[in-house]
Amino acid sequence: MTKINWFPGHMNRARREIGEAIRKCDVVVELVDARLPRSSRNPMLGELAREKPILTLFTKSDLADPVVTEAWTRAWEGPRPLALVMSDRKSVAKIPERCRELAPHRGGPGKTVRILVVGIPNVGKSTLINTLTGKRVAKVGDRPAVTRRAQRVELDHDLSIFDSPGVLWPRLDDQEGARRLAASGAVGENAFEPVDVAGWAVCFVATTYPELLEERFDLDEGVEEILSRTSPDPTDATRAVLLLEAVGRRRGALRSGGHVDLERAADIFLRDLRAGKIGPISFERPDADPA
Repeated sequence: MTKINWFPGHMNRARREIGEAIRKCDVVVELVDARLPRSSRNPMLGELAREKPILTLFTKSDLADPVVTEAWTRAWEGPRPLALVMSDRKSVAKIPERCRELAPHRGGPGKTVRILVVGIPNVGKSTLINTLTGKRVAKVGDRPAVTRRAQRVELDHDLSIFDSPGVLWPRLDDQEGARRLAASGAVGENAFEPVDVAGWAVCFVATTYPELLEERFDLDEGVEEILSRTSPDPTDATRAVLLLEAVGRRRGALRSGGHVDLERAADIFLRDLRAGKIGPISFERPDADPA
């Protein structure tokens, strides 16, 4: 499988920008993807934030397995995270008060609570700011790194929120975590091969949530029956091809001669996965080996 990686220059610049912004804030609001809380955070935040309080938000909780998300919130070190949907005003309404609680020395005339929102690409920072303000003040997109310039927005008479274009790039030295990030949409498409990532993801879903895969793509055969057409112990690559071919056939991703176009099948699968159309799926569990 092709290795997934970032450009080191991006990470170094992001580290400097985030470090400078943290020094000027009172509370750091850290966004992590509820589907992969471990892989979607960067451990350097703790070092950069130092004595600043950190409020962790589990974003995209509507796309994650709710049972697994609840387990993550209980197991999280530090203050219990809030599992939210960034586009839901009622869901995010509790954030301002929590930030006031974390910065009791601020608030009131001349002591605005300054909130810095940080997180990896495409985790929902701009959506959160737009929802909190009730206005489209931050650009939102379905691809990483949409935010290009720093912006500060007055949230209330004693609250201001700051979104920096310096994003916390996740660590990709763990390639298993990198595949989870790519499958979730956090990694730009130029950094990975879609068929490789879709192959990994479809095998994960087939193993962990087989009934969701079968129902979404109306598979005539069950997952076990599809995989039984090969050797008793097929390789991961063989399993991936068989499953993507099954998806491609059901969605008409065919070339001349009736052969499945794996690239189209991979694109179809990843789009449905990221949009939550397959169902609520969590890629990581708190009690599982992080590797």
